[in-house]
Amino acid sequence: MIFTETNFVIDDEAECDVRAREALLDRAMGAGRRRKSSEKLRRGRMPSPGLAFVARAETGQVIGSVRLWDIAVAGRPLLLLGPLAVEAATGGRGIGSALMRHAISRAREHGHGAIVLVGDAPYYQRFGFSAAKTGGLMMPGPVERHRLLGLELAEGHLDATLGLLVAKGRQAMRPGPARMAEVA
Repeated sequence: MIFTETNFVIDDEAECDVRAREALLDRAMGAGRRRKSSEKLRRGRMPSPGLAFVARAETGQVIGSVRLWDIAVAGRPLLLLGPLAVEAATGGRGIGSALMRHAISRAREHGHGAIVLVGDAPYYQRFGFSAAKTGGLMMPGPVERHRLLGLELAEGHLDATLGLLVAKGRQAMRPGPARMAEVA
């Protein structure tokens, strides 16, 4: 856990956070969140091991979330970041920035070479993301090219990357009868 001065902590996401995280994402991203091109890379997959985080209020309530996903282009492994979401009532407290910095740091610690995301460049530039090396990447659906951003964690990892981004990593468990009772 990482404690901050503004009364929230960044923590590894736990199984008990699933409902709260999903509700937060629904509120923050709206009804269309499951139709985004990035979602096509996440659907049916688990986040990259050790790279799913939540921000918690002092009460333990989930007030922010970010996850990183294993993807690849032409066999070269990458991470996809997203979605990043923060409870609207807690905006302006640095929660999103803290989640981003933590996720990037942990991805670097895990030895990953680069992170890509679809987002607003003015926000993500402060963390080192840009469209400078993502011109040869294609999403599995529509995306505004200027919003496809990358961050190299290892120098040159995004050099000459061309092709369609594809999902990799662990498949999500399909709920069985006992698992359905947990989720419901």
